[in-house]
Amino acid sequence: MSIPIIDTHVHIWDLIKVHYSWLQGDDSILARNYLPAELYPQLSKVHVTSAVLVQAANNLEDTELMLSAASQNDWIKGVVGWVPLQDPSKTQALIENWKATNTYLKGIRHLIHNEANENWLLQDNVIESLKILAHHHITYDIVGVKEAHLKAAITIAEKIPNLNLVLDHLNNPPMTNQSEMDRWRTNIKVAAQLKNIHAKISGLAMATGQFETWTSADIQTSIEYALEQFGTDRCFCGGDWPVSLLAGGYVKTIQAYREIIENCLTIIDQEKVFNKNAALFYKL
Repeated sequence: MSIPIIDTHVHIWDLIKVHYSWLQGDDSILARNYLPAELYPQLSKVHVTSAVLVQAANNLEDTELMLSAASQNDWIKGVVGWVPLQDPSKTQALIENWKATNTYLKGIRHLIHNEANENWLLQDNVIESLKILAHHHITYDIVGVKEAHLKAAITIAEKIPNLNLVLDHLNNPPMTNQSEMDRWRTNIKVAAQLKNIHAKISGLAMATGQFETWTSADIQTSIEYALEQFGTDRCFCGGDWPVSLLAGGYVKTIQAYREIIENCLTIIDQEKVFNKNAALFYKL
């Protein structure tokens, strides 16, 4: 019997209700609506029993769309939304309002990889807002794609030790460049020393550069390294739907993660990585 998985990285979007700046001019399969009803039939194929929705736009409309979806689908257990972190007073007001009116908001994310400033997270106002999140026991997802993003995450973790952080997609390991991969390993090792940084095993097929032909072997080393450094108490999984449709699809993605993790961990540790850690981190 397969161990159930909590998918901690699902996106939805509605191009009528929400503006997604990064999708402007996109002519890929991502340039249409993706809503929970489309993903739901695939969950049982890979024994995913519940999910967390993660923001896809730096605006409040996206968060409201996700909170509404969570209230209408019992398999959606939490939402990682967005607040204007550059405005601590608005951040405080929004967090207090959401905490008073719903139980689904679990974390916050900002699309830092779309910001020209690689150290966007290190601005004084942003740090002040991140401290507000920590005070309210709200987690923060870091969607980094560069070495500078990972180093910024390390700095934030040191400055705000009571803020629980997670590295989405393992900060995009640069699998096609050996020297950059060596630096990724070094920085991941440093990050893992900070007990408030967690690792999300997600989005890795996109990092292979082989969208259609990748196999489990292409991502195995990165996953095993994350498990080795962070340990089995600070790693969990995400399918990155619908972005994963660009690289073989949702079922292939989850099956690959399951195969790799089952082959290198005990049953007890598999349960942690597949569901228990996610439930603890996001308070599901």
